[in-house]
Amino acid sequence: MDYICAAIGTVGVLNITAEAPTLFNAQAPKMKFQGSKNYVATPDLMLAVNAAATLKRPLLVKGEPGTGKTMLAEEVAQALNLPLLQWHIKSTTKAQQGLYEYDAVSRLRDSQLGVEKVKDIHNYILKGVLWQAFTADEPVALLIDEIDKADIEFPNDLLREIDRMEFYCYETRELVRAKHRPLVFITSNNEKELPDAFLRRCFFHYIKFPDADTMKQIVDVHFPTLKKELLAAAMKTFYDVRNMPGLKKKPSTSELLDWLKLLVAEDIPLEALQSSDQKVAVPPLVGALLKNEQDVTLFEKLVFMQRNNR
Repeated sequence: MDYICAAIGTVGVLNITAEAPTLFNAQAPKMKFQGSKNYVATPDLMLAVNAAATLKRPLLVKGEPGTGKTMLAEEVAQALNLPLLQWHIKSTTKAQQGLYEYDAVSRLRDSQLGVEKVKDIHNYILKGVLWQAFTADEPVALLIDEIDKADIEFPNDLLREIDRMEFYCYETRELVRAKHRPLVFITSNNEKELPDAFLRRCFFHYIKFPDADTMKQIVDVHFPTLKKELLAAAMKTFYDVRNMPGLKKKPSTSELLDWLKLLVAEDIPLEALQSSDQKVAVPPLVGALLKNEQDVTLFEKLVFMQRNNR
């Protein structure tokens, strides 16, 4: 690293001063989410979104995979006419990547080649999603998706940035402060516990698995022309599968929608979903609902036992 600094220093690197930080727009109009035509939001979910906006806190959304956590941010942004910036977290993601990264290697190479742009360090600052959200000229929505995938220290590393809506760039010696406080959505599948200090800075909502009536509304959004008889039979089969004890992974809303799409595409008859004796049967295209061999085997054994009245 000393070699890098020395090499860069030979081309004479600038004297950089910090820009004056911009303040939040206190006069921004208050926006309320009232649902959208493409997303069935329950009253408590709409209340949670608006409460987070009022408190100016990130909305931490938990729930089973496939319950629409990511889609919530997309639909709220669209309904409120806000640009959406997305940061999808992986196990290797570091908090610094959301702020910025300094490409010292490229700058060293350019200094050796005598490239003119090497004199301005800003040319080697790769702005992360948070920097883009903070410096946007208009309010934006920001999605930090599946935060529980990252290292346990990841949420702690973002405490100040989430709370104060600012961070310091040491390379350019400037304080980056949000012009407009973004509407922040953070999703989690509960794979890891999040630190208490991080939770304190969020408004929390758990998306419960939809009941039958809500599920019918969701299906109607995606399949408005689906016959009622087929929907009723498919819903019964779906909940029979989901409520079976001992499943390693229960089918989710997204898997129900995928299954219905296949039923329609393959023109599966209503009779294939119905059992003459009202007992549980293995549904067609069950691979859309059950995603591992243990669950498929367990379900087949249950059907066999019922058929033999055991």
